[in-house]
Amino acid sequence: MNKLQEKESYDNQNFEDIKHIDENENEYWYARELQNVLDYKEWRKFENVIKKAKEACENSSISAIDHFVGADKMVQIGSGAERNKKDYKLTRYACYLIAQNGDSRKQVIALAQTYFAIQTRKQEISEKEYTSLTEDERRFYQRNLTRKGNYSLNQTAKKAGVKNFDKFHNYGYKGLYNGETADDIAKRKGLRYREDILDNMGSDELIANLFRISQTEQKLKRDNVQTEKEANNTHYNIGKNIREVIEKNGGTMPEDLPTPQKSLKQLEKERTSKLLQK
Repeated sequence: MNKLQEKESYDNQNFEDIKHIDENENEYWYARELQNVLDYKEWRKFENVIKKAKEACENSSISAIDHFVGADKMVQIGSGAERNKKDYKLTRYACYLIAQNGDSRKQVIALAQTYFAIQTRKQEISEKEYTSLTEDERRFYQRNLTRKGNYSLNQTAKKAGVKNFDKFHNYGYKGLYNGETADDIAKRKGLRYREDILDNMGSDELIANLFRISQTEQKLKRDNVQTEKEANNTHYNIGKNIREVIEKNGGTMPEDLPTPQKSLKQLEKERTSKLLQK
């Protein structure tokens, strides 16, 4: 790999390194961290780029407040005094718009444009298109659906009284995986600490979990569940019911499905790096 390719790979790695995942499994980037990766020394100049990106968002009839979320924080400046430090939580689309409106003379801006463009794949495909996808492509597609599904489920569960979301999700996993929690699944798959179990599932396993997620949300709404205990039991029962259906139809139990050799995060880095090197 030559020096240019090394730099491209390094910058692409940086975009991944500063990506965050919230409790609802939504990815986001902090503007202050993106500022550093995009080599903007002054916040004032970078904020002007953000302003242009927000205008581009609004001009596309898309609400900017959904993609540029204020994340200001108070920081100490000495002698006990504090001042407000402005920041934003940015969606992938917001980062893409920022890259599009950045200083095109910067090589890293071009890399950012490519990176975020690659990540912003179309969200829906036809059945015919799906059957033509490779297994890894199907994994990416199903993972995106589970991420959206979990976000929607969390909103419904919150209205149902759920406060401990880790416990709530573990009830669903225990039903589907014959008593295994998320940690148990991670250990069985041989994953590192806090490595995402959904990123390490094949498409069939992701589909089973997506069905669990969507059916649980529908059940919570349909039964107007109002307590955390009832919501947890609902999630467990749905997971167990899906497991029973798989067994009845002679299918492979989720815990017996093979774990892919590479996580989606690894594949995402490799795919982006190859495209940048072309």
